[in-house]
Amino acid sequence: MTIAAHPPAGARAQSDVPPPVWSAGRADTVTAVLSRAVEQSPDKVFLDFAGTQYTYRAVWQQAQRRAAGLAQLGVSAGQTVVCILDNNVDAVVTWFAANFLGAIWVPVNTALKGEYLRHQISDAATAVVVAEQDYSQRVLDIAEHLPDLQYLVVRGTAPQHSRVTTTTIEAVTPDTGLLEPAAVTPRDLAMLIYTSGTTGPSKGCMISHNYVCNVARNTAVMRNPAYTLWTPLPLFHLNAAATSVLATAMNQTTVAVAERFSLSRFWPEIKRSGAQQVSILGVMITLIASMPDTPEMADCYGQIEHVGGAPWTPELIETWKQRFGARSAGNSVFGLTEASFITSNPNGLAAPLGASGRRNDDFDVRLVDDEDNEVPEGQSGEIIVRPRKPHVMFEGYWRRPAETMAVMRNLWFHTGDIGRFDADGWFWFVDRKKDYLRRRGENISSYELERTFRMHPDIADVAVHAVPSKVTEDDVKVTAVRRDGAGLSEEQLCRWSLDKLPYFAIPRYIEFRAELPRNAMGKVLKHQLRDEGVTPDTWDIEDSDIEVVKR
Repeated sequence: MTIAAHPPAGARAQSDVPPPVWSAGRADTVTAVLSRAVEQSPDKVFLDFAGTQYTYRAVWQQAQRRAAGLAQLGVSAGQTVVCILDNNVDAVVTWFAANFLGAIWVPVNTALKGEYLRHQISDAATAVVVAEQDYSQRVLDIAEHLPDLQYLVVRGTAPQHSRVTTTTIEAVTPDTGLLEPAAVTPRDLAMLIYTSGTTGPSKGCMISHNYVCNVARNTAVMRNPAYTLWTPLPLFHLNAAATSVLATAMNQTTVAVAERFSLSRFWPEIKRSGAQQVSILGVMITLIASMPDTPEMADCYGQIEHVGGAPWTPELIETWKQRFGARSAGNSVFGLTEASFITSNPNGLAAPLGASGRRNDDFDVRLVDDEDNEVPEGQSGEIIVRPRKPHVMFEGYWRRPAETMAVMRNLWFHTGDIGRFDADGWFWFVDRKKDYLRRRGENISSYELERTFRMHPDIADVAVHAVPSKVTEDDVKVTAVRRDGAGLSEEQLCRWSLDKLPYFAIPRYIEFRAELPRNAMGKVLKHQLRDEGVTPDTWDIEDSDIEVVKR
């Protein structure tokens, strides 16, 4: 997970509402965060799932009971519990229950199946999988290739299996709960979050209690603790788990979690939940901005105080402000699963649009060339990072010491991302290193090109990638998805870009598709697009009369 987000100019500073009692600087654990919330705000609504609400006390008690049930299956400190669950209360309760036992929560993308699923369950070396009924057969289909698996706990009706013991989640939630959570330290592992595996098998990032708490704490101080947060982001990602659920517990307020993103349900859910803060990502921002008017949309005008996420363009920010009355948009941070947030803007300053914060007290951040030499100010380089505090970044890749050492060259974590710092200290994300293009002696950011093409009103999705050239370093290809009903042609899109891009970044190739290829985590498979190269359906600028002027 890479997060690069930014606020508009004039974003509102931190709230004047004092937060609950918690120390901004101390090491912490998930269990301690929940314990404080239950002690200080037991009857406050914590979780809201489509109108079914759970107080802090209720969630704590359910987690105690679930922990007792997992313990009966043999789960203990240091062991893993894999969850293949949708956004619902059982996903959160099972997370807390695992941590109450000192065990490690392993949320898995619910889209995984076959070899993708087998790899992550097997790699986690788990004896217990907790799954939705709809996903349970996927696990049993590969059970013979999961020698560590002993129990499948199903949220719903449990199918039978000859080797794996199956049971229901109700049976693993007894009436008598765990009396006292196991003692855990900030350095103990709270969860494994698997990378997307775009360049090889996905790897489990070892996330300590203090790491996830630090991300939650840094998010909580940027939110108004008097407001409800709404999000549809999946709980199997660190983003939603840390910045939505645990950050809410830090502030002892309420988070409304949708089962999944639904455009038609967005405004009804905002109205129902009364949410003043929204956390969304990617194409959701654009889809909501361009959706037809609805009565609920009108009823909620001015309700949203802040909408977080990325990417934002000036046009999208203006739309959200003018059409919906949102007061601010974006978050000035940059991070990834292995280390978040390595740049941020905790003082609530108004960052330039497109910037992702500044250096902070948690991380030492440098930009280097291919030989690990630091580059001059204003020049782009690979982002490398090391922590200034204990246990605020990942503890390495689970059971993969060689892969861990490979990214820790010269004792710095190499992110594989490219960025730059300007003269005022603002950080600007440039591109993934493997997606960076070089053409006609110039470096080109696929990220920046994609931001430009997303501004076209007829473009729903886009990926920019290299195509090998016989005469230059790379040729640029745009693979895009048009909005429903759009009649935009490839040549029209190219002509539209002439006044918006430098001459060396004008794409030679454009291809429209019904959808972009993505992996099970939803990331565009750019390596597949690069391998496919120029297809029979690809438009070539050299077959047109377009003249690219060097200027």
